[in-house]
Amino acid sequence: MKRKPKDEILDEREVSLLDLVDNVLNRGVVLTGEILLGVADVDLVYVRLAAILCAADKLFPPPSEK
Repeated sequence: MKRKPKDEILDEREVSLLDLVDNVLNRGVVLTGEILLGVADVDLVYVRLAAILCAADKLFPPPSEK
């Protein structure tokens, strides 16, 4: 019987926190956020944040040997 995509996503096996962190570091995640501070409907400060979370070897692969 062929598995449907939803069955692959909603697999009933148990996943530990270590498996989850390993998967996130191998694939990478981008976190973004915005903060807007204002008083009396006047915008005073706007901050936009972005962070990449992944393993260092994914961002900086080892130099090729010659």
